[in-house]
Amino acid sequence: MDIIDNASELEELHRNAALSRARLNEHAISATHCRECDEELPEARRIAIPGCQLCASCKEIEELRGKIRR
Repeated sequence: MDIIDNASELEELHRNAALSRARLNEHAISATHCRECDEELPEARRIAIPGCQLCASCKEIEELRGKIRR
């Protein structure tokens, strides 16, 4: 991987983070339990990510599946 590839990857990460922040609805109501595994969502997660529906583990799996589909 060369410097151009690294720069492109970094730019994509920054763009995706900016898009995620723009989509964040600060008034959205978070679920109390993960919609996938039904584990209770920690209060800190519900506060940090308004409107969250997945626990951190299930969200990570969802994101990995999304990358595989691209």
